[in-house]
Amino acid sequence: MKEFLKIVFGLAFPIALQNLVNTAVTTADVVMLGKVGEAALSSGSLAGQVQFVMSLMVFGMTSGASVLTAQYWGKKDIRTIEKIFSMTLCFALTAGMLFFLVSEFFPEQIMHIFSSEEEVIAGGAAYLRIVAYSYPISAFCTGYLYLMRSIERAKIGTAVFACSLVANVIMNAIFIFGLLGAPAMGVRGAALATLLSRCLEFALVLLYMWKVNRQVRIRKNYFFRWDTLLLKDFLVMSIPVVLNETLWGAGMSANAAILGQLGSPAAAANSVVRVIRELIMVMSVGLSAATAVLVGKAIGERKLSVAQTYARRMVCLSIGVTFLASAAMFCLRHTVAGALTLGPEAKEYLLFMLVILSVYSLCQSVTCPVIVGVLRAGGDTRFGLILEGSALWVGSILMGWIGAFVLHLPVKAVFVLLLLDEFIKLPFAACRYRSKVWLKDVTR
Repeated sequence: MKEFLKIVFGLAFPIALQNLVNTAVTTADVVMLGKVGEAALSSGSLAGQVQFVMSLMVFGMTSGASVLTAQYWGKKDIRTIEKIFSMTLCFALTAGMLFFLVSEFFPEQIMHIFSSEEEVIAGGAAYLRIVAYSYPISAFCTGYLYLMRSIERAKIGTAVFACSLVANVIMNAIFIFGLLGAPAMGVRGAALATLLSRCLEFALVLLYMWKVNRQVRIRKNYFFRWDTLLLKDFLVMSIPVVLNETLWGAGMSANAAILGQLGSPAAAANSVVRVIRELIMVMSVGLSAATAVLVGKAIGERKLSVAQTYARRMVCLSIGVTFLASAAMFCLRHTVAGALTLGPEAKEYLLFMLVILSVYSLCQSVTCPVIVGVLRAGGDTRFGLILEGSALWVGSILMGWIGAFVLHLPVKAVFVLLLLDEFIKLPFAACRYRSKVWLKDVTR
């Protein structure tokens, strides 16, 4: 147990803190735009769904790659890890460029997916035209820092995202509200602050790559010439995870779009709930990422009993910390609602949504470390794709869409339907975990 706690504080909590700091960048935008008004809050939050989906795609790529890198890390095969790093970052950059092109040239069309209100569409399109330039560099930085987690180098990501957060908050204040002689730019100011903070991240990552990290390097010959067998392994592991994360991210965006079509109050309330959900789950998601590294490394070292012990303890830890976070959110829900400039209807929705969220998060505290951590560590990625994709799209989103646009149910009822996916996944994920089919060595 002493060794386990040492690992938790040395790896799991730095990863969780990294997620917390990264999420806090979005939180800062929501809080500051919430002071401007509902339309600004909805515009920035809904436009931010593009970055959200891209980040999940990159997370999917790196999660699939981490299945391999964690197990090769257990075998201390640095040469193969460098090849995996190069392939993954090439794919991440490609994704970033695609999202840049779509967001820069079709911002209005994207915003029409999320809202029918012209003021929200105009504000979101203005946000996308600026922030789109950050997508390629953000994809590269996120991919690199997430891969560093898989070789137990999580602290660099925490440091980079912490610097980015401080810069983002300061520049948000300057550009959104027009401090220090700058013009008050509102939503466009939030986009500019995000772009500049991402540029800072890129500079710090390049500095670390070239001057500090001497163990795992990004080599030019590996970046442009790929090992065929390793590419096959990478695609087998990564494609299901990328599809899984993309479907999940698109599902969250679909949730936002459904609620956004029900009016600005519902969209504004959901914007706040989305950020709070990320804050509640930040420890669980961090523990899930650490679980994938610890379990994958143990499998690579052929220590299967250790892998099972780590898996069980990390799931229990996830449940415990999420319970505390959910309880705190439940107790502080009135304080949160009162701190934002929201109308009475939006506040009423927000308070109800936070109550439902407290129960939803407890289910997610089990499914997240099992699917994202334990199963992926052993290469069992297809099961997660099938379970999450069907529970989300065939389950909660379909029911939410029918409830909103066919049955014309109230906003609160639609919100409940849109959060049923975790309840659907829970028993299936638990059964798969107990089966132990995930205890597989996927290295060559």
